[in-house]
Amino acid sequence: MRAFWLRQLHTWHWISAALSLAGMLLFAVTGITLNHAGSLPASPSKHERSAALPAALQAPLQALQESNDAPVPPALAQWAASAFAIDIAGLAAEVSADEIHVAVPRPGGEGALLVDRAGASATYTATSRGWVAYFNDLHKGRNAGTVWFWFIDFMAGSCIVFTLTGFALLWMHGRARPFTWPLTGLSLLAPVLITLLFVHG
Repeated sequence: MRAFWLRQLHTWHWISAALSLAGMLLFAVTGITLNHAGSLPASPSKHERSAALPAALQAPLQALQESNDAPVPPALAQWAASAFAIDIAGLAAEVSADEIHVAVPRPGGEGALLVDRAGASATYTATSRGWVAYFNDLHKGRNAGTVWFWFIDFMAGSCIVFTLTGFALLWMHGRARPFTWPLTGLSLLAPVLITLLFVHG
């Protein structure tokens, strides 16, 4: 029975390690960059592109009523996807008499689509705070989309399996390795002590 469980634990341990390898490395490195975000240099950049609105889109946009949180019209979202390669479907738009403004969230920066209703043109502006900010936002899941949201959950699940099977292997091999439980106890006790003694809410 012991040999059976050892085989099972080793199998799930290496499978979960393989599945979570890249994600675990990414989240470990970005944990460091987030912890030192104030001391890491940033190199923000700004890019701007403009395009004329197609004639078929001008009349529907002119008919929009002024609002602070109007849903982006599907026709505008479809055109913006082809003209600027951005996804604004489902976002809110600020509609005034002269323009339509859509904030376009993105990891590592900000984006904005500005439609000039009278001039029948649109300008997309993208601001980037650099690669460190980009990966830090991925770590937090900020503005990274639905697929990345589920990737974080999958990666976290793999890490849980990796950790629990590792603990079970420690349990099964602990008798032959006298430093197993002191080191394991330290890993459990250290964050608790640091939180109680040095972290004040």
